[in-house]
Amino acid sequence: MRRSIELGAVVAVVLAACSAPPESQSAGEASVDDEVVQTAYHDFRLVEVVNGLVNPFKITFTPEGDLLVTERPGRLRIVRDGVLLPEPVQGLPDILALGQGAMSMNGLEQAGMRDVVLHPDFASNRLLYLSYTKPGADSLGSLAVVRGRFENDRLSEVEEVFHASADGNGSERSSMWGGRLAFDGNGYLFITLGDRQWPSYGDLSAHPAQNLSNHNGSTVRVHDDGRVPADNPFVDRPGALPEIWTIGHRNAQGLVVHPETGDVWLNEHGPQGGDELNLIRPGLNYGWPVVGYGVNYTSGAAIHQGTLMKGMEPPTHVWVPSIGVSGMLVYTGEMFPQWKGDMLAGGLSGQRLVRMRLDGQEVSREEVLLQDIGRIRDVAQGPDGAIYLALDGGERWVDGPPTAILRMEPAGRR
Repeated sequence: MRRSIELGAVVAVVLAACSAPPESQSAGEASVDDEVVQTAYHDFRLVEVVNGLVNPFKITFTPEGDLLVTERPGRLRIVRDGVLLPEPVQGLPDILALGQGAMSMNGLEQAGMRDVVLHPDFASNRLLYLSYTKPGADSLGSLAVVRGRFENDRLSEVEEVFHASADGNGSERSSMWGGRLAFDGNGYLFITLGDRQWPSYGDLSAHPAQNLSNHNGSTVRVHDDGRVPADNPFVDRPGALPEIWTIGHRNAQGLVVHPETGDVWLNEHGPQGGDELNLIRPGLNYGWPVVGYGVNYTSGAAIHQGTLMKGMEPPTHVWVPSIGVSGMLVYTGEMFPQWKGDMLAGGLSGQRLVRMRLDGQEVSREEVLLQDIGRIRDVAQGPDGAIYLALDGGERWVDGPPTAILRMEPAGRR
């Protein structure tokens, strides 16, 4: 598979970062910046939808038009008619959110609330799925997924559908949770699991992300109620966890099912350099930490045995330097018609939004749409075809400064 490498070319207008004091619960739809952002196919402006979110992780829309937002400190919020409702959704399970109210020392990505997705039949069954870090024997907990019935702005009949067997490395730096969720067109639920920051030196083939007996560094596939599908690739392999779909991942932070092809795509953090976009197929090994494009954070020394190896799937696209990939989507709306079928992904450390043109199962072109507006944690398509961005207030804060949800709106076609 051909790889393409982004070398930091910037074709964006630089905008000011967006934040507001804690008391600002809703700022209406005031323009973030009057300047039009010019891109290859569509020019647009950024409009602030709402402010006052604390470390938002995921945004998604209900059929009624409400915007649901998970906040990493352990809350699910509702934005209705442009206003952030003051009370979080009630009925959530106990959530482990480390360092709440202060700066945490356990790395760049903290425990707490993660993703929220709607069941494919949500309009009739009202089932909503949440991923989060669950308290447990490990002082840093483990990733779990629950579903519950979302009615009257609260969650009820909550039941666990997945609980990861993915231990931390024994130190405070045991984050890298993963936790992205996506349903495919057949009703199967995909879940990403990070490697929990196990050391990447010594015998790399013995790393937990290369081991089928745990969920570290894997993606899993289950039925909507948590049952294991009979056709999962490792169901009949002795010693393997039957939920596993793929292995060899570091920390997947974007997950999307292509609405036309059904292909499952994820992006994942590399170490110092080497973020990846991967097309995931059942039973494949994506190489972490045996192969890759990153280096050691502190010394700059090589981590991997190489970039390619037989039996390990190469990435479709690589970012060197890393941009800290995050939420992504395949655009299907009418508001930006020339972007239909393109993939959009956010960047945390890179503070950017990128657009990727897909040529079948390869990336034929990449364009930076936005840069330096803040850490983009998630990107979502609204019912109106607009593109919504969730900004994360800071990498080390679990209960950090409030940030905004922004909307990209056309400013005329070029």
